[in-house]
Formats: sequence, structure tokens, C-alpha cells
Amino acid sequence: MKTLTVSLERTSYPIYIGSGTYQQLPALLKKHGVSRDRTIMLVSDTHVGPLYTGKIQEILQQAGYRVGLSLIPAGEENKNLKEFERVIGDCLRFGLTRRSVILALGGGVVGDLAGFVAASYMRGIPFVQLPTSLLAHDSSVGGKVAVNHPLGKNYIGAFHQPLMVVFDVDTLKTLPQKEVVSGFAEVLKHGLIWDESFVSWLEDRAGELLGLETEPLIEAIYRGCQVKTAVVSQDEREAGIRAILNYGHTIGHALEAVSGYRTFTHGEAVAIGIAGAARLSVKVVGASPALVERTEALLQAFSLPVRMETTWPAEDLLEAMKRDKKVQSGEYTFVLSPQIGRVELVRGVAEEPIREVLKELRRA
Repeated sequence: MKTLTVSLERTSYPIYIGSGTYQQLPALLKKHGVSRDRTIMLVSDTHVGPLYTGKIQEILQQAGYRVGLSLIPAGEENKNLKEFERVIGDCLRFGLTRRSVILALGGGVVGDLAGFVAASYMRGIPFVQLPTSLLAHDSSVGGKVAVNHPLGKNYIGAFHQPLMVVFDVDTLKTLPQKEVVSGFAEVLKHGLIWDESFVSWLEDRAGELLGLETEPLIEAIYRGCQVKTAVVSQDEREAGIRAILNYGHTIGHALEAVSGYRTFTHGEAVAIGIAGAARLSVKVVGASPALVERTEALLQAFSLPVRMETTWPAEDLLEAMKRDKKVQSGEYTFVLSPQIGRVELVRGVAEEPIREVLKELRRA
């Protein structure tokens, strides 16, 4: 099992990455101060829940914990205030107190929603992230928790750091292939924004990683989390450098919003957004066209899309981008890349090159 530590101004917490780590949950909870007299609520969704909640409840109950269960419907469209309120109700009915702990078992949707429940319940209780998808290796680290609004993604939320993150790579082997592929978008993003050597490593091991070989998976997640940890440790509340983690997300979030969160997985939308950001980098910050070629080849090596198969009106996408949380004074703001492994936040991007990129992304 590999371990990383996220060190922040007021707190720190570990990330555990390995195979078979759920068996160690009672020992890890005890290590981090969660005694057996503290009630636990396990929150998952209707896809992940039937696979793992029974096993985890049994492990914890045998160790003497009292464990409740709340399931939300699977899917990004269910990361909303209605499900948030329903999970709060489950916590109240099970008798959670300020000393209780929430375990978020699932992908990014579960982690975001359950984390926001933990941030809000009785003004904040501890929670543990148990990510079961590759996408969640990103969202489970850093303490950003939220639900969506019909007009945009993650507009209702908080910063609430987990007690710890426990990643068991064995869970990835039960994911549908579409979800496996989707998850690699955030892994690739971490290399593209921070570490060219990690990009080269990913290029060399695409087959092993898509085949879910255990050791390469642990290493990829570890190196991705290293990047996220380095950035978050410098900027917990996204006042500066943390914005670079949104590479590809300005277009990606716009695609999710205009499609009602039903057409793309998050990873697919981010992959198209990364392809778009690379193209915009050539037009705006003078990146070499080779950046686009290498970026798109990397995405395609992991079976991720680099074009929009469905045509969405440019006006709708541009309007969604104007609601991006990085926007100031109504100006388009993008994370752009002068070269592989390096990015910068660029404000006041003109509309014309964005339109040109959206047109290029619509080409077959």
C-alpha cells in the first residue's frame, strides 16, 4: 500500500492506495481517532452499493461499529439538492450526531454529494473518501464538495477536507469499460499540467493501464495524486494555482451543462475539453501545433474522445463558459498550456478563437 499526505495550513490527512485496502478499514479508522462508539453512515449509489456496501458493512460491524446505509441513484444528474436532502434525512433517522462519521463509497458523484452532506450536517462532521473510480482519484482529494444546479456544475458546495482517502484499486476491476476509460481523463490531465515525464510514462503503459494491471494502476493513481496533493497543499481554497487543475474543464463543464449531464461521462467531457484547450493554447499562448498532436494522441491511446459527435450550439456553450467559476468581470478564462507539463491561467480570452476551436471540435 502506498501512502501520500495532503498537508494544509490547518490540517493534514493521508491518502492510502493499494489492493485489498477495505479489509484494513477498521484499523485505519481507529488509527485516525474513529472509536467504535461513533456511528457511521455509509453513502453509496445504486451501481456501486450492491457490489461493496454489504462487504464493508460486515467488516465494520464485526469490528464493533454501528453502520447505516444511504443509497443515491447513480448518475451525475442525481448530484442535486433533492438527493442531498434525502441523504440528510437518512442521517437524521439513523441518529447521526456531531461525533458521527460519513463514509463516501463511490465515484465522484457520491464523493461530492456525501462530502457536502458531511460539510452541512450539524454544521460539519468528519467524512472518509472511499473512491471506486479512476475519476474519483482526483475528486476525492482536495476537499471540494458540492452538488449541481440546473444552470451549472458544482455551484452549491463547500470546502470540507476528508479525514482520509482510502483507494482500493480492486474496485476498478468491476467497473464497466466505459467508466474505466472515462476515469483516465483526470489521470492524463495531471501529467499534462505538471509532469512531462509522467506523460511519457502513461504513453508507454496505455495497454497495461487499460487492462487494469494492479501495479501500474497503483503507480498511476499514486503519481496522479502526487500532482493533486502538490497543488492543493499550496492553494487549499482555489485562490491561485489550484485553478490549473481545471485544465480542460471550462469546455468540459459547458458540454456537461448543455447536455443535461446525460450525454457525456465527466471524463469524456473533460477529454474533449483538454483537446479544445490544447487547440486554444496554440491560438492564444503560442504553443506548438505538436502540443495538439501529442495531447490528442495520448487521449486516443486511452480510447477517450477528442471531438464532439453531437453538435451543440456555440452560443449555448459560450453562455455556459461565462458561468464558469474562474470567470471574473464577465471575461472568458481558460487554463492553457504553452508546452506539455506546464499550464497557466489566462484571463480575457477573446471570443473568436474560442468559436474557432468549438468549430474544430465539431469536425468528424
